[in-house]
Amino acid sequence: MAARARNAPGGQRKASSLTNLIAGGGAGMVEALVCHPLGRLDDSFIRDALLTLGTDTVKVRMQLPPTLRVANGGGQGLARTVAGMIKQSPSAFYKGFGPVIVGIFPKMGIRFTSFEAYKQMLSGTGPITDQKTFLAGLAAGVTEAVTVVTTMEVIKVRLQAQNSHSGAPGHVPKYRNMAQAFYTIVKEEGPGALFNGMSLTALRQATNVSVNLTVYTKLKEYLQKWQPAYRDRELPVYQTALIGMVAGMAGPISNAPIDALKTRVQRAPISPGQSGLAHTIGITQDLFRQEGYSALYRGILPRVMRIGPGQAITYTMYEFFKNKMTGGPERIP
Repeated sequence: MAARARNAPGGQRKASSLTNLIAGGGAGMVEALVCHPLGRLDDSFIRDALLTLGTDTVKVRMQLPPTLRVANGGGQGLARTVAGMIKQSPSAFYKGFGPVIVGIFPKMGIRFTSFEAYKQMLSGTGPITDQKTFLAGLAAGVTEAVTVVTTMEVIKVRLQAQNSHSGAPGHVPKYRNMAQAFYTIVKEEGPGALFNGMSLTALRQATNVSVNLTVYTKLKEYLQKWQPAYRDRELPVYQTALIGMVAGMAGPISNAPIDALKTRVQRAPISPGQSGLAHTIGITQDLFRQEGYSALYRGILPRVMRIGPGQAITYTMYEFFKNKMTGGPERIP
């Protein structure tokens, strides 16, 4: 996603769609593996988990309705939610890991590939403006939401929202793993349930990706402009990681209410004969009536804590893989 991909400076070949797909998917896989430590289940593991994708489950738990937060052993706020999850089991932080690790490669591959394709489509033979970059990001977000993210999120949220450690004798959680959750949802609710909340997911991904990629692209252009030594080559790793983190944090801040509402919609099955729109409107009305507007921003802190470092890894690895595959100049650490 170099700012000057069209010119391909320094003898670097222009990145093809296949290159963007592989580089983006590989970067997403590295991010998932780094941000989902599956090491020993002790106190240091918990601390590490809270700084990485264990925070995604914390975020989802915080966004649940009050009655479900209590049922899951948590309460209002980040500290009580974390305490409730630790009481259940350290493994509670990694519910929904399966859908994430399975979906991350196609998700990130589609994101970068479609973004570059839409950007070139919008630019034609003219310059790639900030507005075109933003629109390309919107389109890329919708594309990944429709093709991969919605189904992945439905399964992930169902796994994360339930209490698998109730303490009751013989208690068996309804959703035990990704495959079984997929089968159960389709059997009980029909295949359409896997696309529950697609409009909200598409809106969330579109706003997140557009803000994320636009901020990253602009910051990269500014740094390359201010540092002549890097105008025709990739930025140092630490600079790529830094602007990737900033861009990653900008996305969730811009669409926190959409994400909170999406979690509620995807957690609750649609009643027989109820339309997706009626389902969403009903949940939204209940949220405002019972908890107020502040509920739309619940879970934003753990979300930023997860996505910021994750995007630092993603952008760094994406630029690394793409540079290697296109024969670009050696990067400076």
